[in-house]
Amino acid sequence: MSGLARRLLAVILLSVLLAAAPAAAAGAPDPESRIETPEVWIWPVTGGVRLVAPYIAPAHAYGPGHRGVDVAAAIGSEAVAPASGTVAFAGTVVDRPLLTIDHGGGLVTTLEPLEADFSPGDPVSRGDVVGRVASGGHAAPGSLHLGVRLDGEYVNPLLLLGGVPRAVLLPCC
Repeated sequence: MSGLARRLLAVILLSVLLAAAPAAAAGAPDPESRIETPEVWIWPVTGGVRLVAPYIAPAHAYGPGHRGVDVAAAIGSEAVAPASGTVAFAGTVVDRPLLTIDHGGGLVTTLEPLEADFSPGDPVSRGDVVGRVASGGHAAPGSLHLGVRLDGEYVNPLLLLGGVPRAVLLPCC
């Protein structure tokens, strides 16, 4: 087979594979592609932001991972609402105090460990002080965990905070 014939065959095979890829991926849409918010989100800690632990997506719903980000925050420091919403839960789960805010549109955030004096149904606005960083749970002492769910599925909070660089497609060949 000549060099030209091999290149032509490679182009045809690549075209077939690329044409089939969207059909294979058309099953369940990626939850992160559906994120829409009416306001810009802010970090739940004031001052400088230092990531202590990144988001690590699990391979499947029950797989290991880190379903949120941990940011440095001194115990006793104030935490703020990253976006406006309604308190869905405030209390202790197992060994850690936490606060959950429903932002509407399927978006829910959880801050932990966080001691808060709110009740379900209380409204909060972006930037409102929602509690004080505590200790307990999996987050290292001196850090605050921020988890975000979209329609019940965990997503990377950095997508809402502007911290994930978008992929850039480069020309091929």
